[in-house]
Amino acid sequence: MAELASEAAPDAVRAALDAHLMPADLLVADHPPRVPQLFVSDMDSTMIGQECIDELADFAGLKAEIAAITERAMQGELDFEAALRERVALLAGLPEAAIQQCLAERITAMPGARVLVQTLKAHGCRAVLVTGGFHQFADPVAAMLGFDAVVANRLEIAGGKLTGGLVGPVCHAGTKLAALQEGARALGAGAVTLAAGDGANDVPMLQGATYGVAYHAKPRARAAANGAIDAGDLTSLLRLLGVPAGDWRG
Repeated sequence: MAELASEAAPDAVRAALDAHLMPADLLVADHPPRVPQLFVSDMDSTMIGQECIDELADFAGLKAEIAAITERAMQGELDFEAALRERVALLAGLPEAAIQQCLAERITAMPGARVLVQTLKAHGCRAVLVTGGFHQFADPVAAMLGFDAVVANRLEIAGGKLTGGLVGPVCHAGTKLAALQEGARALGAGAVTLAAGDGANDVPMLQGATYGVAYHAKPRARAAANGAIDAGDLTSLLRLLGVPAGDWRG
């Protein structure tokens, strides 16, 4: 694990570290890291160990087909909104009850997720879960981990079944960045922010945060971030921020 504050250009430092230490848990900054006032995080494959839409698709017998689209979207090979709408459309007719069954049987917190969120909150940080996934999953996940707010998409349901559509505008990369920026503005000038994510859809918020940390991420997200967790669990973020293990919560 490497925590490095340097007066050299962060990109140059990061390139040197990657050349010699990758994979590694690291954070590159031009100042000693501080506990953030705002934490904005992706959900799927970051705060939880699954991609919700892929697991839900399994209940429709379409996991392989939908997971292949998900992977390409997360790599940045497909337009996110178009890929999302395509996958959701394939779920038309799936009983609403499959969502609760999926939550109960498939969705698990990423190791260290609750400790990370609870510890940051104990230090006065506001935590926001921002996801291109769905409120039907994100709301219970946020409650389980302790997030203060959720920004997500919503699956449309009628007559007890998924319609294959979404309610309202799509939550995408720009939405995630806006959530970060709006939260930072509310805190005032000089607010310290932290963002975590793993895919191409997270790149703008990773770049926009004081500390953007790519968690076991796709190459595009990792390259955009000034921090990375390649080896450890989410408590590695607390170590990188200098929070002693004795102060951890959750």
